[in-house]
Amino acid sequence: MAKSTPKTPANEPASYEDALRELERLVAGMEGGQLPLDQMIDSYRRGAELLAFCRSRLEAVETQVKVLEEGQLKPWIAG
Repeated sequence: MAKSTPKTPANEPASYEDALRELERLVAGMEGGQLPLDQMIDSYRRGAELLAFCRSRLEAVETQVKVLEEGQLKPWIAG
């Protein structure tokens, strides 16, 4: 029986680093003040999604570090 793999949304970044780069690019564009209002709102929404993604990755790593500090090694499941 085949294992099912979790499906990720098409717009989810491949990694924390990719999300951070995209977030930095969005922030720079918004700070430039040259975006039309609709694009600014879309950028803000995307930035909020990326921020949530980054926070969840950091929380997962923090949990893993806590496990390691207690002398236990458990598999890290990215979520």
